[in-house]
Amino acid sequence: MNRLFGSAPKAPKPTLGTAISSIDGRISTFDVKIASLNAELGSYQGKMAKMRDGPGKSALKAKALKVLQRRKQYESQRDQLQSQVWNMEQAQTMRDNLAGVMTTVDAMKTTQKELRKQYGKVDLDRIERMQDEMADLMDVGNDINESLSRAYDVPDDVDEADLDAELELLGAELEMEGPAAEAGGVPDFMRDEVPDFIDEPPETAAKVQEAAR
Repeated sequence: MNRLFGSAPKAPKPTLGTAISSIDGRISTFDVKIASLNAELGSYQGKMAKMRDGPGKSALKAKALKVLQRRKQYESQRDQLQSQVWNMEQAQTMRDNLAGVMTTVDAMKTTQKELRKQYGKVDLDRIERMQDEMADLMDVGNDINESLSRAYDVPDDVDEADLDAELELLGAELEMEGPAAEAGGVPDFMRDEVPDFIDEPPETAAKVQEAAR
């Protein structure tokens, strides 16, 4: 038959997630039943509170006892299912943690391979030679700057006696320029003195303005 019609497709294997969801559904069913039995017990309790002791109350109490037994049984089964869910959730957590660890290990292995490839291309001797060449170039640059900043024709043997003589000479020049400063500091060729070969002095700017008026 299998050769003629083929074999039935295989159902997917259950996972922890599907198993937990299935058991959670069963736990919800038990919760509904337990809530219904609690409501029934509450109804019996209200009726018995209004009844006197007698055959009727005893019969109602016997019914309530059976309801209580059923509730205890449901609660026991629900607790067992909840324990199963707890164990499966712990296993699922361990599986997820292990998957995360394996992912981290794989990433570290890949990074290690890449680092080996990259550092394997680095020539340390070449880097050292380049550093030495850079240091030599820096020394050459400093020598060039020092040579270019050298001063020319600057006497190095100037002493205090030369300084005193220079200051005394400057003082004498300032004393000679004193009369010129008292005269307003105006040179002789800019003063209002009229040469001998001019008969009349030139008119000032004020006189020219008065004549224009």
